[in-house]
Amino acid sequence: MGLHDRLDAVHWFSHESAALIWGLPLWIAPARTHLMQRHTAGSHRDPAVAHHPVMPPEDQRTVVRGLPVTSLERTVVDCASSLPAMQGLVIADAALRAGADREMLNRVLASSTGRRGVTRARAVIAVADDGAESPGESAARFVILRDGLRAPQTQVQVDTRLGTFWCDLGWTRWRLALEYDGRTKYDENATDTFVREKRRHDAILDAGWRILRVTKEDLRGTTLVRRILPLIPVGDAAALNPRRALRS
Repeated sequence: MGLHDRLDAVHWFSHESAALIWGLPLWIAPARTHLMQRHTAGSHRDPAVAHHPVMPPEDQRTVVRGLPVTSLERTVVDCASSLPAMQGLVIADAALRAGADREMLNRVLASSTGRRGVTRARAVIAVADDGAESPGESAARFVILRDGLRAPQTQVQVDTRLGTFWCDLGWTRWRLALEYDGRTKYDENATDTFVREKRRHDAILDAGWRILRVTKEDLRGTTLVRRILPLIPVGDAAALNPRRALRS
C-alpha cells in the first residue's frame, strides 16, 4: 500500500506480490515487492522492489482491494515461471480453487512462449488441482508427482461406520489415504481435536483403508516416496516415472 501511494507512474503488482493481494498462500514469504512498470527508477530504485519492465496486456490486469494487479491467471503463470516448481504448484492449486480459469491459463501460457521458465510453468499448471485445500497438501502431491508415483486423487471419499470422510490425498485402487498434518491442527482444544481425529482414523482403518500421515519433514528428499512404496503393489512401486520438468 505504501509503495502504491508513493508511485506516480502507471504500475501493476505482479508475481508473489500479486498472489498475496489475491489472497493466495505462499510456501515462502517473498523478500521483495514485485512491480511491473514500463520504466524503472534506474540506479536509485529501491532494492526491496523487484521491477519488471513490461506492461501486462489489458486482459491480464485488473484491480483487487484497490490495488492494480496482474490477473489471477497471469499471476499464476508468472509465479510458476519464476519460482521453484513446488512453490509454483502451491500458488496454482490455490488459484484454481479461487476460480482461476484453465482456458485463460492456457492462453497466457501460449502468449508466454519463449519466456524464461515457461516450460516449468506448463508442467506445474498441467498438474495443478483445485482439490488441494492447503499448501501442505499441494507440497505433498508435488513430491509424489516429482518422484514418479501415480498421481493421487485429491479429497478422497471414504465411507465408514461413522459416515463419510474426505481424506486429503489418496489412491482408491490401493485403498491408501494420505493426510497432511500441519503444525496448527492441534493448537486449540487439542484434546477434543485429538479424540475426533482418533475416532475418524480408526473408522477409516475399519473400512479397509490405510492412512499415511505426512508432515513437513516428510517432504525433504525422497522420504515421502520411500514411506509410500512399501504400501503399494510391487509392480506399481517398480514403475516409477519421475517428472523431470518438476525437478527445478
